[in-house]
Amino acid sequence: MKFPKVYPLKEIAALIECSYVGSDDFPVHGMNEIHVVEPGDIVFVDHPKYYDKALQSAATIVLINKEVECPEGKALLVSDDPFRDFNKLTKHFKPFQSSASSISSSAEIGEGTVIQPNTFVGNNVKIGKNCLIHSNVSIYDNTIIGDNVIIHSGTVLGADAFYYKKRPEGFDQLLSGGRVIIEDNVGIGALCTIDKGVTGDTTIGYGTKIDNQVQIGHDTIIGKKCLIAAQTGIAGCVVIEDEVTFWGQSGTTSGITIGSKAVIQAQSGVGKSLEGGKVYFGSPAEEARSKMKQMAFIKRIPEILEKLK
Repeated sequence: MKFPKVYPLKEIAALIECSYVGSDDFPVHGMNEIHVVEPGDIVFVDHPKYYDKALQSAATIVLINKEVECPEGKALLVSDDPFRDFNKLTKHFKPFQSSASSISSSAEIGEGTVIQPNTFVGNNVKIGKNCLIHSNVSIYDNTIIGDNVIIHSGTVLGADAFYYKKRPEGFDQLLSGGRVIIEDNVGIGALCTIDKGVTGDTTIGYGTKIDNQVQIGHDTIIGKKCLIAAQTGIAGCVVIEDEVTFWGQSGTTSGITIGSKAVIQAQSGVGKSLEGGKVYFGSPAEEARSKMKQMAFIKRIPEILEKLK
């Protein structure tokens, strides 16, 4: 998430009422999660296990819960609760805005696009040309939709990320200030849910087709011309390269990469990054031929044990 202008470090520190290490006018351009940070961004860290990763990341401002040695060219925001203060920044720069009507007056809708009754289009949404949005679709604030996109009934674009910190009194949600981006010629089935990024974008690439009842988590990037069949669940921060196929009821863990032209067969569970150009099956998913051989051998175990008697 980029701020509307460049802010001095001193002003950001005052906003969240914390101390800082660095020059008063150290430039702050925005804030992001660690996997998408760029120079000028704030990243937060609240566990010593991840201090080095945050301090050595591309981010030049680290919101941290302990004053540590600051790498050259970077600044610190020192807070007793970085998670809370990251939320404060999100609330300040991307506050929730209610909409006065089912289609916000700030939404931009391209020529030839049809929006069926009972659909909600939020603030600052941009929809391209010649799209068809069926009834009862919810398009949350700041979503970007390209040209020639079809979205079927009951789909929700831009719900909050499933991202929580466990505290003694319960779970504290990390607020979502990111977006959903749907590129040209995408098709999305009925009852799909695509969550917005925490501070970045959840992106569905050009020409990808998504079946009914598919869940896609926050900050996930799906490439061009992918096929995703019904009841697939894709976790947050996943990178799916071009022309990948997920068959029905398959799913992934978070933070992995699926290589181009990989095929994930039905009811497979992907727990680690996979190379492209191969077919995978099972849970945990492995190359399909190898997995089938394992299953065939397992079926023979009773017969083998009988022979050993």
